[in-house]
Amino acid sequence: MDEGGRPGEKRLFLVNPASANGSTGKRWPELAQRAAAAGLTADAVFSERQGHLGSLAREAALDGVDLLVVVGGDGSVNEVANGLAELDRHPEVALVPRGTGWDFSRTFGIPRGIEEASRIALEGETRVLDVGRVTYRSWDGAEGVSYFANVASAGMGGAVARRANETTKALGGKTSYLLATLAVFARWKAPVVHLTVDGERRDAKMHEVIVANAKYLGGGMKMCPDAEPDDGLFDVLALGDLTKLDLMRSMPKLYRGTHLPHPKAELLRGTVVEIDSETPIPIQLDGEQPGRTPARFELVPGRLRLRVPRSSP
Repeated sequence: MDEGGRPGEKRLFLVNPASANGSTGKRWPELAQRAAAAGLTADAVFSERQGHLGSLAREAALDGVDLLVVVGGDGSVNEVANGLAELDRHPEVALVPRGTGWDFSRTFGIPRGIEEASRIALEGETRVLDVGRVTYRSWDGAEGVSYFANVASAGMGGAVARRANETTKALGGKTSYLLATLAVFARWKAPVVHLTVDGERRDAKMHEVIVANAKYLGGGMKMCPDAEPDDGLFDVLALGDLTKLDLMRSMPKLYRGTHLPHPKAELLRGTVVEIDSETPIPIQLDGEQPGRTPARFELVPGRLRLRVPRSSP
């Protein structure tokens, strides 16, 4: 790990005002004041539409900004990762978690409190992370290419993410994703999926294939408890033809990360994952739903520099 908190670094807040059900934008003057009280000061720019945060991150990186402080949720992190992934220069990124899911920040123990998160932005150490590059079919049938930082999937998860994102999430990320999971599962039919991980192939009915760079998804489900975002490998979890009873029995274990091993699940690891199906199925990347299968997931090492809590000596 690199040392963070360089004196005189050039910083910028990248703010998603729509995060936390729109409260981030409304409360920004207060949040900025609390961050400043903790010692974290910087100019701020605000996203105006979906995808805009990625453009702002790219412009800031090219302008020589050293630390990008992302104020938002997993979708905000996804946009910033996409904005930075293909650049030669990679500024450090710090997080002020303001979304409903905040799954990415859970893996690193980054707290939601703005004072604590601000101190990590200032004093934390830098962990150099992998990201995933995904080639897929967009909804209009054209080929699309996007990146993800946390967790991607193909199958039921894309429909769950879409349903959750269409709600207000006023009940919080965990409850919103849980209700969406139960609603989608009730009518989901597992298709035959063709899965290849580093040349090893599986053909079977699957509810979902999860391609994990980090541990959490869906508002706190510790779906891939051993995934490490800097180990050069995806954790790939293939979920077979689950019954309602299978789901209900496993659901409490998902939040503890104790659901594996499971007779209808298989965990594989690799750097290249290909997913196809007889009927196209949706994909999701960090909770966003850009398209469908066929999809190819490739690990790109060392593309995101995240400031995390300092390790104990």
